[in-house]
Amino acid sequence: MSIPLRRNLREGNPSERGAVYDGKGVNFAIFSAHAKAIEVCLFDRSGKNELDRIKLPEYTDQIFHGWIPDIHPGQLYCFRVYGDYEPDAGHRFNSNKLLLDPYAREHYGELKWDPALFGYQLDHPDKDLSFSDVDSASFMPKCVITDPGHKNFRHPRTRWAETVVYETHVKGYTQQHPHVPRKLRGTYAGLANKHVLEHIKSLGVTAIELLPVQSFVTDQYLVDHGLTNYWGYNTIGFFAPETRYAADTDDPASEFRRMVTACHEMGLEVIMDVVYNHTAEGNELGPTLSFKGIDNLSYYRLMPDNLRYYINDTGTGNTFNLSNLRAIQFVADSLRYWTNEMGVDGFRFDLCSVLARERSGFDSEAGFLRVCRQDPTLSHVKLIAEPWDIGPGGYQVGHFPPSWAEWNDQFRDTVRDFWRGEARANALAPRLLGSPDMFNHSGRQAWASVNFVTAHDGFTLKDCVSYNEKHNEANGEGGKDGSSDNRSYNYGVEGPTDDPDINALRWRQCRNMLATLIFSQGTPMILAGDEFGRTQGGNNNAYCQDTPISWVNWDIGEEEESLTRFVTRLLALRKRFPILHRSRFLTEAYNKELEVKELTWISAGGGEMSPMEWEQAQCFGLMLDGRAQPSGIMRRGADATLLLVANSWHDVVEFHLPVAEGGAWRLLVDTNQPEAGAKIEQNKFEQKHVYTVTGRSVLLFELLDGSNAGH
Repeated sequence: MSIPLRRNLREGNPSERGAVYDGKGVNFAIFSAHAKAIEVCLFDRSGKNELDRIKLPEYTDQIFHGWIPDIHPGQLYCFRVYGDYEPDAGHRFNSNKLLLDPYAREHYGELKWDPALFGYQLDHPDKDLSFSDVDSASFMPKCVITDPGHKNFRHPRTRWAETVVYETHVKGYTQQHPHVPRKLRGTYAGLANKHVLEHIKSLGVTAIELLPVQSFVTDQYLVDHGLTNYWGYNTIGFFAPETRYAADTDDPASEFRRMVTACHEMGLEVIMDVVYNHTAEGNELGPTLSFKGIDNLSYYRLMPDNLRYYINDTGTGNTFNLSNLRAIQFVADSLRYWTNEMGVDGFRFDLCSVLARERSGFDSEAGFLRVCRQDPTLSHVKLIAEPWDIGPGGYQVGHFPPSWAEWNDQFRDTVRDFWRGEARANALAPRLLGSPDMFNHSGRQAWASVNFVTAHDGFTLKDCVSYNEKHNEANGEGGKDGSSDNRSYNYGVEGPTDDPDINALRWRQCRNMLATLIFSQGTPMILAGDEFGRTQGGNNNAYCQDTPISWVNWDIGEEEESLTRFVTRLLALRKRFPILHRSRFLTEAYNKELEVKELTWISAGGGEMSPMEWEQAQCFGLMLDGRAQPSGIMRRGADATLLLVANSWHDVVEFHLPVAEGGAWRLLVDTNQPEAGAKIEQNKFEQKHVYTVTGRSVLLFELLDGSNAGH
């Protein structure tokens, strides 16, 4: 195709990346340190016919740019990039491959798997060293010119110490919801439904964390096997909302914004799970869709001794190169876009230790982390790290810098082990306190530990107490996929049972783990549906299941409704008693100036735990003194004093209520009496009273002061 010089073409400017509409035309700017030329390719509204190609005329500071008149919102476009095809030198330029704009605000159409998508000939004996001259345009989605979507959002700005996170999936949460109109189920508009948000809000949740909603690709392997990329961890459009979740596919961005606004009006923050550690282009044998064809050597980490191959710290084939300044700028620009123009309140970073890995290994002062901490926008949103990856030194829980929170998998593992009888008091104790052994440094606070018992990856809570083994047959991998280290227990029967005793114990264990989660210091994260015992039938790796296996089932019975009421009461108590969610780490040390010991570990005998009891105890108490110093100011707090009792032993334990400065103890929670409600709060017990703690149960007591002990 000839490349005409379009009339009134201007140089444009390199400062704003992507395609920016100004009312009369569009400024295009795209980074490539090694390309020789870049063309803008314009398509008709069907996306099938290429109408024009315009070469970007200027190259400034490694940015190709130009302003093209008479292009308006709705115009479809992509790029073709010219350069050397030298895989051994790290270059994979191939102008026969249509490329997505990394900064595109919207995608149109779906990726259709075909050999044309690959920069090399699939059947060639030299594989990726060969060159493909087949045009890929017919099989590629297209980018869409959009109107700037600036909007003033009223962010709830919930304090970290008061935050309760609820992890869910845009489609799966509403796909079967009876109050969402069928045409809106599984969409951003469906999630914005009043009935949906009222349920989340009524629980006591403050933030919704969404699995990936940036435009992503379903791998060819899954397509060939009739499966899909349900979770979405294979991003290709880091500015574009995923169109498959939009009821209005012509304007998914506006629908997304309306969803965010609806959440904000309900007082709920929106946190996005984002995947900047890799892209959907895979390794040297993967397709050429965007970054690989724009500047492979800059955007990806390549093996230093053989630039043909990719460093694979992510397990997906490639690793995004956050040592490159332009790559860092790209990620920061994307995050700011979702914050400023889409209204998002925070981000959970998939495999975040990858983003902080420099050539010398993980670095808490890595360029990307430093950019986030000093950025005027990003320094004010919630930043949550998944602090591990499969690369060298990839496990970094507790090692991220101040202002970051982190998923704490040690909380998950320890809580599961404790309640199945495989861990003792000494293992659970630090987890109840926000894991100070990992997070209490550099001025970090207890909220930095994002505590969870379950997440999208793994068993649901109900499945944790119903299955000993994973049951991933539907995934088609012969049960080889998914973790085998589930720390679960079925209590005698694998899967559902009609045995009333087993069912009663399973429901109590659900309550126990939820109570442990909600009453621990740190930031609790609840998996959507766990509040009423959602099951995936034992599938612990439902990443490819866009089926009822993954969808939340809202057809629930009395036991499920009872658990929902119980969770709501637990979160109300957490909010009511600030001592349960202090920012400062509580300490066992006696404060002589205030004459307060902030916390005391209590044995079943009513006294302080002895060294021997620490090693053996399965039943113990934690007394939190409400007079503990709330901030750096040296003065007593005015909170209630609470006693948390946890008994993972299978039988009853006679627990002596401790002596404390105050009146009687009032029982607030007993997981063996989930429906006691208001009556249980009237139960008062004198100090030294021997309370019979049911096997496998959690209790919470409030210390009444002397003046109201008898009222």
